[in-house]
Amino acid sequence: MSEPSSPPEDKVAPPKEDNLANGSDADREILEDLEKLRSRAEAAEQERSQFLELLQRTRADFENYQKRVLRDQSQERLYAQKPLATDLLPALDNLERAIQAAKQAGDTGPLSQGVEMVHTLLLEALKRHQIKLIEAQGKPFDPNLHQAVMQQATAEVPPGTVLQVLEQGFTLHDRVLRPARVIVSTAG
Repeated sequence: MSEPSSPPEDKVAPPKEDNLANGSDADREILEDLEKLRSRAEAAEQERSQFLELLQRTRADFENYQKRVLRDQSQERLYAQKPLATDLLPALDNLERAIQAAKQAGDTGPLSQGVEMVHTLLLEALKRHQIKLIEAQGKPFDPNLHQAVMQQATAEVPPGTVLQVLEQGFTLHDRVLRPARVIVSTAG
């Protein structure tokens, strides 16, 4: 019959701590090494938790960054026409002045009609790109949409009403591209 084999050395159960405390110096060294390993394992566990928390915060920060970049890019595309529109507004103003001068002179010839057509086409092109005229004449003064350059006393309209538009204002989507420059009524 064969003898029961002893367990391999690497599978030997560690000595119990109670026996080690009463044992030799070698046993105490094993106990100290075991405590060192436990403290290193606890330190490694804490470090792992800190790294995990840092990773989660970094991931959340990166996701927020990606959302912000997408939002900024969307806003940039939405308002990309602003520089071109701002450059075209003085030309539009000059066309309006030419139309007013022609009306005051009583000119109804082909030149004044052509200027009016160009003015209309330019307004329509701007409107297709969400650049719209601010309707101000006869409306209550709104400092978000209008810039008061003068006040005029009158009893014909309530105070704070736009009497005259000196320069048209425009919006691009929901933002004011240029406020309307107006004359506002006061109590007379």
